Amino acid sequence: MKRWHIATLLTVIVLVVGVGGWPQSAAAQVTTVRFGHVGFPGSLFDLNVNEYAKRVNEALKGRVEVKVFHSSQLGTDEQMIKGIRVGAPEMFLPSTIMSTVEPKYGVFEMPYIIVNRAHMKRVSESAAVKEALLAPLPAKGVRILAIWENGFRHVTNNVRPILKPEDLKGLKLRVPGGVWRVKMFRAYGANPAPMPFAEVYSALQSGVMDAQENPFPQIWSAKFQEVQKHLSLTGHVYTPAYPMVNEAFWQKLPVDVRATMEKIAVEMGDVARQEGERLDKELQEKIAQKLKVNEVDKEAFIKASASVYEEFGKEVPGGAELIRTIQTLR
Repeated sequence: MKRWHIATLLTVIVLVVGVGGWPQSAAAQVTTVRFGHVGFPGSLFDLNVNEYAKRVNEALKGRVEVKVFHSSQLGTDEQMIKGIRVGAPEMFLPSTIMSTVEPKYGVFEMPYIIVNRAHMKRVSESAAVKEALLAPLPAKGVRILAIWENGFRHVTNNVRPILKPEDLKGLKLRVPGGVWRVKMFRAYGANPAPMPFAEVYSALQSGVMDAQENPFPQIWSAKFQEVQKHLSLTGHVYTPAYPMVNEAFWQKLPVDVRATMEKIAVEMGDVARQEGERLDKELQEKIAQKLKVNEVDKEAFIKASASVYEEFGKEVPGGAELIRTIQTLR
């Protein structure tokens, strides 16, 4: 009987190998990566995350599949920044919220510290900036693969044109999570309040908020032009976006997979900035057909921002040095 069983087993092995080999093992199965963000379809967030997913899925076909979840489907910024530390989701695209993870990211909340996209490219490639911002994160359970774009932010509101900081006085203005945007608008005299991005449209429509501030692609894709009257071209802050991955998940991936995903993320930095510039030109014209648009006195805003710089330099360890580093790269 033993000889019969052995012979039968050998026959099965020959048949399996002969018709295509062993079934795929668990190690050979496709690894799914959930990549969440709060942007709506058509936003710069969504365009860039989809392009990244496309490139990774093509390069690592059969090994990795990046699935994109837009419009806060996996949670708000606040929920995803907590969830990613336990691997739910595996990837996330934060922006302003990063200052709640590492205070030094608040440097990008300093008004007018980034002067243009060429400057931002130099900042994103700076070894000193990477050491200050990227190096501390793996110990906190997350990793940033590159620096992408959210964009130059402008104020919309339902009350009046904003020409100088004092025109913001008393306006109920929605801001994303993070302390420094709140401090900045308080310095200008507004009443800023953090609120999840998915809730902003209804808050503006109902009058719970008078105003908000975002880059053109976010304004347009969220349809804020439907519930606002004025667009003031403040350009007060340039916010990067950061493709982030759970560190424990990352370390379990094969070395060559990690290298490919990181390489594509870095390449997407230039893509994101180029796409942001294209959308700025295209969408400003479209938004101008819906809202009353005005230029602002940027020198007045810069002057009113001095206290925010001073406070950041004092409160955040290494903050003053990081400000100087970024300014020298202009």
